[in-house]
Amino acid sequence: MTHQEIDQLVKSWIVDSATRPANPRVQQIVLRLTSDLCKAIEDLDIQPNEFWKGLEYFSAAGAANELGLLAPGLGLERFLDIRADEADAKAGLEGGTPRTIEGPLYVAGAPVSQGFARLDDGTESDQAEVLFMQGTVYGDDGKAIPGAQVEVWHANLLGNYSHFDQTQSPFNLRRTIIADEQGRYQFRTIMPKGYGCPPDGTTQKLLDLLGRHGQRPAHIHFFISAAGYRKLTTQINIDGDEYLWDDFAFASREGLVPPLVRVEDPAAIAAKDLQKPFATIEFDFHLNAETAAAPATEVERTRATA
Repeated sequence: MTHQEIDQLVKSWIVDSATRPANPRVQQIVLRLTSDLCKAIEDLDIQPNEFWKGLEYFSAAGAANELGLLAPGLGLERFLDIRADEADAKAGLEGGTPRTIEGPLYVAGAPVSQGFARLDDGTESDQAEVLFMQGTVYGDDGKAIPGAQVEVWHANLLGNYSHFDQTQSPFNLRRTIIADEQGRYQFRTIMPKGYGCPPDGTTQKLLDLLGRHGQRPAHIHFFISAAGYRKLTTQINIDGDEYLWDDFAFASREGLVPPLVRVEDPAAIAAKDLQKPFATIEFDFHLNAETAAAPATEVERTRATA
């Protein structure tokens, strides 16, 4: 069949057969996706066995709750960010901290701290390197934003996230920090490790067939928000990681790899009430003012809650 014939056929299924009021947007999207899929079946000569194996794959991925992992692994979540960047540029927004993907592992309701928080529960202190991260949240006018909200979360030394990993304490390595009067935030935590897709999971199964690894560099996730400003979803990568620029989720971006400084000075160590060297990262966030000229940055999606 020609593409035009396919378009006409699918329209007869999706649109012309409707006998009750339809949601126009849903109808538009389903019509397009179904037409494109039928064209792919025709163009690639996809056989019934292949089609049904594909459906079985998506059923298994959904049952394993891995569709949120598959989306970044195929670049779809990065593509949404590319489109958002283009919309910002069209609206004249510039100078903000680069956005990057949220991923599937945020949990709402993390404990709130003022100005400073310790993220880790201490269970990995003997094996971990202590990390301090601090900075200021600025608006696009260059002024600090007092009371800005900094939500932060990251993986433990095994590359696992609390809540999804039941061996960790609730909200381990997760906090919400309210910036102080100078817009400053700071937290103490452990140096995170990168992680990989579950080796026997559905995402890694597809990546294997595509000849790709499923590894992420060590990173720290953030939501940054303040009244009157566009919410920022981003993450910083830990400099020097093996997968720094080879992230299976395509989330690594220039401007999100801050310098990592390791401190060995005894006086500085004592000032932090530590008995061993530590690492520190200084990183400022820059928010753009809210505007109706660009799409909203608050994404409605189902997220975990503790």
